[in-house]
Amino acid sequence: MIRHIVFFSARHKEDVEAVRTGLLALGNIPHSCLFEVTLNSKVDPLSDEIDVVVYAEFEDDAALAAYKAHPLYAETTSQVKPLRELRYSADIVAAT
Repeated sequence: MIRHIVFFSARHKEDVEAVRTGLLALGNIPHSCLFEVTLNSKVDPLSDEIDVVVYAEFEDDAALAAYKAHPLYAETTSQVKPLRELRYSADIVAAT
């Protein structure tokens, strides 16, 4: 299983909700076993620059690749990219 985790910060604080809402569209792409978009609770003061987190799980590399190749992925990226400042992504192979 692949855990796909992406962290975003909005360029302007008033765009945080637009970033979150835009990223929610990615949940309409098939291939993930689990898909979540959530606001960072900002409990840790050392990580308060992150506004939105995408967490998804994929059965394997092929499923993740199919997700990223879906037309809605490119469409969503083009809508959200101008609103974001930072984007950090990690893909982790989960221990079974």
